[in-house]
Amino acid sequence: MTPLSTDVTWTEPLREAAFGGWLSALSGPQGLVINSLRPASADASFRRYLRIDTHTGGTRIIMDAPPEKENCKPFVQVAQLMKTAGLLVPDVLAWDEPQGFMLLPDLGQQTWMEQIQPEVPAANFERYNQATDTLLAWQLASKPGVLPPYDEPLLRRELQLFPDWYLAQHKGLTLQGAEAETLKKTFDTIVERNLAAPSVYVHRDFMPRNLMIPTQPGTTSAQQLGVLDFQDAVYGPITYDIASLMRDAFLTWEEDFVLEVTIRYWEKARKAGLMDFEDWHGDFGAFYRAVEWMGLQRHLKVAGIFARLTLRDGKPKYLADTPRFIHYIRHAAGRYRELGPFLRYIDKVEGLEAASGYAFGRV
Repeated sequence: MTPLSTDVTWTEPLREAAFGGWLSALSGPQGLVINSLRPASADASFRRYLRIDTHTGGTRIIMDAPPEKENCKPFVQVAQLMKTAGLLVPDVLAWDEPQGFMLLPDLGQQTWMEQIQPEVPAANFERYNQATDTLLAWQLASKPGVLPPYDEPLLRRELQLFPDWYLAQHKGLTLQGAEAETLKKTFDTIVERNLAAPSVYVHRDFMPRNLMIPTQPGTTSAQQLGVLDFQDAVYGPITYDIASLMRDAFLTWEEDFVLEVTIRYWEKARKAGLMDFEDWHGDFGAFYRAVEWMGLQRHLKVAGIFARLTLRDGKPKYLADTPRFIHYIRHAAGRYRELGPFLRYIDKVEGLEAASGYAFGRV
């Protein structure tokens, strides 16, 4: 068997041996250059991605997803749904389901995030327009009963990550009395507001880090963005993915740019019939308020996830982005009277003086 590359490390010899056997068997049929194997990327889960050359000069991606920690079936299902919807996603070229190895096409070596120009918002508008076109195609393909529902139990499980990991584990705080009641009322309101929104297919992490710049010959800026990290897709609030895109986990825009992109998305979505709910079709403000409530749920969840990634999984780089989420949370809470007690609690947790009129400036 051809030796695996020394650029790729393994913590479990048995898994390394299993991978080597799988790759060797594929190398002939798929034309793979085994000793070209190298890391491509890793994400916040237990998955990692490797890149390998082909004898014809191309590259492929290999997903290494230990089956006891990661279930690849949703990835395969959602990839097919997205492909049917017209999105640019990787086909599954080979899959060893019991061992968690998968061979995929290479959609490119550069994420959109790597091309972002944060100091020149207007320079990014064309890509954001492409991203919302992709999002609309995904949403228009939606059917109930196909993907897991983004229902009340799931919304509440996600929200609970904030007190369990951010407050208790990261900040060392125990909720009790009036503070516990404040958090309960806040979560109840967030869940109620978000469950009221119409449901579509939800990517659940739709942002520049998960969108790829295509590298096919003759690529132009007008070509379609590739979509990755979609395995957690659900059927839920239409507001979620636009909130995820414009209230990014790793990037903050001034509100005028957020509004510009969101308005353009809203205009396209209502032409497509996706805004036929209450007064959303004629009132962008009503839709935008719903986006803010959805964003608040996401920000609380992600703050908890980032604390867990640091404290449980040994990935401290994520917690470094937490101030961005506290900024988002305080900004949203400062807009709505019913969130006043929650805002005061967050300010207490963060050691901040309560103030009025929070700016949405870049963090």
